[in-house]
Amino acid sequence: MTLTLELLPTSLAVCKLHPDSPIPDWAQSDILLSFTRTPEELSIVCDNTLVPENITAERGWRALKVQGPLDFSLIGILSGVTTVLAEVSISVFAFSTYNTDYVLLHEQNLDRGMKALIRAGYFITQPQISGETK
Repeated sequence: MTLTLELLPTSLAVCKLHPDSPIPDWAQSDILLSFTRTPEELSIVCDNTLVPENITAERGWRALKVQGPLDFSLIGILSGVTTVLAEVSISVFAFSTYNTDYVLLHEQNLDRGMKALIRAGYFITQPQISGETK
């Protein structure tokens, strides 16, 4: 199966808050926004530019979205992508939604990671920059 990955246009941050914290007002995005609460933490993935400086966060991530929706019976989608990236020593932050999977790479590893995925047979679409023509 050939999969298409879409590079999302926004630089992201992965934030860690106290597990009892309410969802903060600054956590907004119309491109990608994810909340995960566990007994240990509240994790938030959102637009890098929205995160206050005093928040514990890993900044400078870019997201590759697996084109979906994906059927729940599919096996190995996320494993296939992360294996390719692991083979070129790229660490990722990955999560899934009801419809699809997301793999985040640090911006400094993005080009190398995308080249490895393309060599492995993945197709990657990129956001068009304003004023750019195809």
